[in-house]
Amino acid sequence: MNQPPNFNRLARLYLWMEWLSFGPWLSLTRLTFLPRLRNARRALVLGDGDGRFTAHLLRANPRVQIDAVDASAAMLAALKRRAAPHSDRLTTHLADIRTWQPDAALYDLIATHFFLDCLTTSEVQTLAIRLRPAVSPNALWVISDFAVPPNSFGRLVALPVVSGLYLSFGLLTGLAVRRLPNHSAALAAAGFTLLQQHPRLAGLLIAELWSAAVSETDPSPTPSLL
Repeated sequence: MNQPPNFNRLARLYLWMEWLSFGPWLSLTRLTFLPRLRNARRALVLGDGDGRFTAHLLRANPRVQIDAVDASAAMLAALKRRAAPHSDRLTTHLADIRTWQPDAALYDLIATHFFLDCLTTSEVQTLAIRLRPAVSPNALWVISDFAVPPNSFGRLVALPVVSGLYLSFGLLTGLAVRRLPNHSAALAAAGFTLLQQHPRLAGLLIAELWSAAVSETDPSPTPSLL
């Protein structure tokens, strides 16, 4: 297993890096399904960086309790500062999510925004299988990530953009992954069902809502792989 990427030195610059490269689009993608999450009571937020989604969720849902897991101490510190008005409903865990074990309580929400792209397909599937017993029967999993659509835009625009991002973050953080995981196949193999997908920027960005509930109809997820 490779060492987790080191995002510590990017913590103070992360917001500005994001806005200079994609403007408001990453933030809009993270918040796509926020209105659907107002009934959650216990949430697991993985790799939320400087905590913008966590802070939004705490404000939108006054009863949710959040466990936030990140391998970067600096990012967790930024998350705690951003979520400070609601610190009584936030617990942080400094850990590599690939080895972190949830406690016995059940989560009814998992959130991974621009995080699964730091893992391989095998690591995403292992994570999903490990988390499956820790979620309630109707738990939701909300995902934001990059994608490469299977069309000319994907080949000519999205693929070079995604490849460039992997190269940049590899140099800046030591990220060893170099291609998007097939998270759709990984989550489906772990028993999760895709409920809804919302693309942005012609499919370069996707927001997805998955469910732990068993569905009688099995929609075919749109793959997000290179």
